[in-house]
Amino acid sequence: MDDTTTKKQEKVPAKDQAANNNIDGLAEAPIESEAEESSPETRATELEAELAEYKDRLLRALAETENVRRRAQREREDASKYAVAGFAKDLLSAADNLRRALESLPESEAKDERTRSLLAGVAATERELLGVFERHGIKRIDPKGECFDHNFHQAIFETERPDQPSGSVVEVLQPGYVIHDRLLRPAMVGVAKGGAKPSEPA
Repeated sequence: MDDTTTKKQEKVPAKDQAANNNIDGLAEAPIESEAEESSPETRATELEAELAEYKDRLLRALAETENVRRRAQREREDASKYAVAGFAKDLLSAADNLRRALESLPESEAKDERTRSLLAGVAATERELLGVFERHGIKRIDPKGECFDHNFHQAIFETERPDQPSGSVVEVLQPGYVIHDRLLRPAMVGVAKGGAKPSEPA
């Protein structure tokens, strides 16, 4: 056993010493995977705030859904109520022509049976057309003697009528029509001016 053997033994550490060195090294190294845990009170506060936010979002989403449902229902009802509006508006001129035909020759002036039968047929056709209008919520506006209403009447002229209240309808040039509560065509009217003011309803 020379000095060489002694030096080799000094360089190789004992097994127990090596194991102890490894343990000490691990103990001294910081453990990065462990995060600092917040206190239960802080965590509870955070969860309550998060819950309140989600509850607010849910309520807003439910309100929006209800609004969309109501809007869709209203549009569906309007579509069913006013779907015939365009078609009915095109038929109004036919109704006007039937009325003009009846007014062009009063029944009292018809001299023969054929003419009276023709007038009766035209009158029956007008009644049938107006009946179809009524079944679909379309009503004729014939406001003679009523107070002028700009929502449903269109004034074509004003005339001096001292015997009529000022602002009342004295002549209907063309009847108007409404479909349910919506104006289809305003009545074209002549309005009195210069007379007494119409009495206001009590």
